[in-house]
Amino acid sequence: MAKIAYILLCHKDPEGIIAQAQRLTAAGDYIAIHFDARARREDYDKIRTALAENRSVAFAAKRLKCGWGGWSLVDATLQAVRAAVDSFPRATHFYMLSGDCMPIKSAEYAHDFLEKDDVDYIESFDFFRSDWIKTGIKGERLIYRHYFNERTHKWLFYTSLDLQQKFGLARPVPEDLAIQIGSQWWCLRRRTVEWVLEFCRKRRDVMRFFRTTWIPDETFFQTLVRHLVPQDEIRSRTLTFLMFTDYGMPVNFYNDQYDLLISQDYLFARKISADAKALKQRLGDLYTAEGVSFPISGEGRSLYKFLTGRGRIGRRFAPRFWEAETSLGRERTLLIVTCKKWHVAKRLVERVRHVTGLPAVDYLFNEGSTPLPDLGGIQTTIEKRTRHRRALVRMLFDYWNTEKLVVCIDPGNVELMQDFYADRSNIRLLEVECEFTDEYLIGHARRVGLAGEKTPQETIDKLLPTIRYDVKFESDRIRDADFEGFHRIRQSATVEENTGPLAAFLGISLEKAREIADTHYLFVD
Repeated sequence: MAKIAYILLCHKDPEGIIAQAQRLTAAGDYIAIHFDARARREDYDKIRTALAENRSVAFAAKRLKCGWGGWSLVDATLQAVRAAVDSFPRATHFYMLSGDCMPIKSAEYAHDFLEKDDVDYIESFDFFRSDWIKTGIKGERLIYRHYFNERTHKWLFYTSLDLQQKFGLARPVPEDLAIQIGSQWWCLRRRTVEWVLEFCRKRRDVMRFFRTTWIPDETFFQTLVRHLVPQDEIRSRTLTFLMFTDYGMPVNFYNDQYDLLISQDYLFARKISADAKALKQRLGDLYTAEGVSFPISGEGRSLYKFLTGRGRIGRRFAPRFWEAETSLGRERTLLIVTCKKWHVAKRLVERVRHVTGLPAVDYLFNEGSTPLPDLGGIQTTIEKRTRHRRALVRMLFDYWNTEKLVVCIDPGNVELMQDFYADRSNIRLLEVECEFTDEYLIGHARRVGLAGEKTPQETIDKLLPTIRYDVKFESDRIRDADFEGFHRIRQSATVEENTGPLAAFLGISLEKAREIADTHYLFVD
């Protein structure tokens, strides 16, 4: 039977740490605690006193002062891991936690889950080839020595980095290691942990290397596990559910998100708000419960990507300096149709093609399957299309030998629209405003993977306002951008009310615009 030794790194909330240790050990598991040496001594003493009689609790031999991005976090983890290995010989798995983590499954479920597959769970992607690092320095994390913390000694950090670059002091990566990167929240088998500790004892060169890398908690264990364990025994994922958003959703989980959490394919979640006392109580009681069924709805990863991706579409691909001077042509007119219901925009654009003969393209920056002519490879992927957007559209003008072109762009791509508006050509924008029923939004959530057939109704109820707000937010951003040549047609408007904006947008007669506006199936779901 699986028995878990939790590795808990923490620095605050002694009452929460005590409660966490008591609930996890009450289910027959273990916990090894490292409490940051920067925290108050009286808080640490309070934890030690409260848990002194619990034989399933161990403490790291040394308390270290930890700083984000530094070796101290890995060192503290190793201190706690060694304490767990020595104190709990019956532990089969070792699971990394922070003080903000809470179980979202029962111990019974977690044990069965870990017993099903004899594997390690740790995110590990190729450091140099993957796009795991989104911003900041990348290779410099490894090839230069970092003696100062960027957050506390920013000037020293970057001065040291600049001097090493100036004098060519780059160092090689240990040649027998393929550096990996991933989340620090892992779950490893006992055998793997023992191999890692033995490797640390034998390979002082590797330890010296990682001691002066930047943010080693994202590379150290990830690299060593890949080096020591066969690939088919590693699942490159975390068992801890994290969810962040640029807007519209809190970083923390709150009392009303219990059903969302327990339906995800994870064992723990972070971060749980300190104010979510009812949620903490329910999740704490859940861990020791028996016979609980957990229908997994499976939308967790998709929901995570949805929320973290908001606001980044369009900013993800920075314009090249040579593209900034590339114009579509002063005499050309680009007509942008934007609508959240893509099928409505596609029907509208098809009618425009039929009635006016204008060349038109569907969602070329949003759908990889959008039909495009062969333009020498620039059209092959969404990334290439977006990165070389002006060049692509200019080539479409040339391909059809036209001075007027219609394209569809999702309302979330406001930055993309702004980039086109910065061009010297003529730009017009038409927003197609649709109505969204709850049934449509639920169907949309299921189509894009934010919800599944087994998603609890409580989760659906919490998700709907977020999606509805997201749609409204995108529309508001378009209006706030104050684009020139902006027009709008609405599902709730009459044919006559929509005719005028269509005629002005397309530059056609009212008769032709009325023919397009009178398309009876335009807004049908």
